[in-house]
Amino acid sequence: MMTIPIKSLTSNPSWFTPKRLLMIFCGINMLNYVDRGTIASNGVNGSSRTCSESGICTPGTGIQGDFNLNNFQDGILSSAFMVGLLVSSPIFASLAKSHNPFRLIGVGLSIWTFAVAGCAISFDFWSITFCRMLVGFGEASFISLAAPFIDDNAPAAQKTAWLAMFYMCIPTGIALGYVYGGVVGCYLNWRYALWGEAFLMLPFAVLGFVVKPLKLRGFASADSNKGLTSTEESNSVSEGASHIDDHVFIASNETTKLSATSKLANQCSTFSKDLKVLLLDKVYLVNVLGYISYNFVIGAYSYWGPKAGYNIYHMSNADLFFGGITIICGVLGTLAGGLILDNMTATISNAFKLLSGATFLGAIFCFSAFLFRSLYGFIALFTVGELLVFATQAPVNYVCLHCVRPSLRPLSMAISTVSIHIFGDVPSSPLVGVLQEVKW
Repeated sequence: MMTIPIKSLTSNPSWFTPKRLLMIFCGINMLNYVDRGTIASNGVNGSSRTCSESGICTPGTGIQGDFNLNNFQDGILSSAFMVGLLVSSPIFASLAKSHNPFRLIGVGLSIWTFAVAGCAISFDFWSITFCRMLVGFGEASFISLAAPFIDDNAPAAQKTAWLAMFYMCIPTGIALGYVYGGVVGCYLNWRYALWGEAFLMLPFAVLGFVVKPLKLRGFASADSNKGLTSTEESNSVSEGASHIDDHVFIASNETTKLSATSKLANQCSTFSKDLKVLLLDKVYLVNVLGYISYNFVIGAYSYWGPKAGYNIYHMSNADLFFGGITIICGVLGTLAGGLILDNMTATISNAFKLLSGATFLGAIFCFSAFLFRSLYGFIALFTVGELLVFATQAPVNYVCLHCVRPSLRPLSMAISTVSIHIFGDVPSSPLVGVLQEVKW
């Protein structure tokens, strides 16, 4: 019988080095969040048409102006993206068990690229809403599968630091998106800004298909399984060809049809079993519940913080101030959290210690900042608070990756992403708004 050398199943492709993989994934993550900042920027999002009492109307700008969207419709563009992201994250994580995860990233990035280009050529509210949903759908594969690849290939003593560099792209990308969308949208057109994003992502999407894919720890090689199966089948047929009759072929065809029709059911069954394992894992559950609480508070701070700063301290540039502080603290705090955990020796126990301490102290500093009437006291306390709060990004994702067996890591990241948005930052802003309306 013909055998396949083990080395051919485990060796890395010639293009691969760990640092090169990290750079590629950071570039992709940066573009994902540049898109989020771009679509929210004034140059791209724009404003609706306004009319004065005298009947003089000022034409709208950007997406809002071109499609004559009201604020509710404009907000749906963000919700449509989240719908695509949250629905498809578990799907891609589940498919990783039967398809090469690296190729799945290529599929997702291809959908993302065509969807952003679709936004650039959209002609009304419904077309751009559908395309924004597809953007979220395409991003989901990368969100679910990138962190496990980084975790597999990072040096043992720097795993959390590498995750920190990856997640540092979130605040940096959003900030660059604001600038990029504002400049291109104002001086050219909002459609050019989106075309630019699609053009920049295209090489990464192509890369996911043309290069030899990486294997992900905890997942069997689909190619090797197919190769072994084909060899075994050919030997079996050659040995007993004279004894095979028409009835065997008919039975084989019927089995193939049954297998095709039951594939979806098997996939759903596997997903439900894996999900049950996750939800019964106490470490994972505590970590995600804490992450939900964290995002609930951060979501409220990010939305209501500038308004509070304007009303309490009469800041004329509250948006610029909060944006600048968040970018600086997001980058420095995220990197610091990863480096500190690595220096402590990255373990789940140490990660929880760091998470507990940073969250507790960060909450105290951020809350105390708004009790100060002095602007300078507020700036000092709020900056320290944000540094501590952002230091949790790498450790919390480290726990998600290492508290489950390797084959569950993509699903672990997907369910974490779904949970923190559905129960965290999405409902927090409106609930805090309702709370402010209560008369004490």
